Amino acid sequence: MADHAHKLEIFRGLIKFKSNTQKIWGVLLLLTIVTAVEVALGIYKPEVLMSPSMTPFEGGLGATLLNIIFSAFIYTKSLNLIFIVLTIIKAYYITWDFMHMRDETKALRRLVVWTAVFLICYLVFILLQEGGYIESVYTNGYVKRDF
Repeated sequence: MADHAHKLEIFRGLIKFKSNTQKIWGVLLLLTIVTAVEVALGIYKPEVLMSPSMTPFEGGLGATLLNIIFSAFIYTKSLNLIFIVLTIIKAYYITWDFMHMRDETKALRRLVVWTAVFLICYLVFILLQEGGYIESVYTNGYVKRDF
C-alpha cells in the first residue's frame, strides 16, 4: 500500500488538526453545533424568521421574470431557507470528510458533488412547489388544478 497522507484541516485550512482522529472529532463537533442550531430554531421558531424574506415584484415583464427567478426566496419563509442552507452545509461536511471525498480525484469529486447539488436543488424546487400548492388548498379550501 502506498503511504497516503490525509489533509488535516477544515474551513479551507483555517482550522488545522494534529491527527486524523482529532479531525474526525472536530468535524463531529461542527456537525453537532449545526444540528443544535437547527433543533433550537425548529423548537423556538423566532417570529422574525416566520415571514418571507422578500415581497413579490410588481409591474411589467421584468417584474414577472424576477418573480420567477426569485420565487424560492419570495414565497419561502426565512426559517425554511436557513434550514435548507444548514442541511447543505451538513451534507457537504459529511461527504467531504466522513466519505473521504477530499482524497479523491478532481473529476470524481465534481461528478459526485454536482450530481448531488443538482438533485438537491431539484428536490427543493419540487418540495416548495408542492408545499405552496398544498398550503393554498388548505387556505382556500378548493383544488385549483385537477390533474
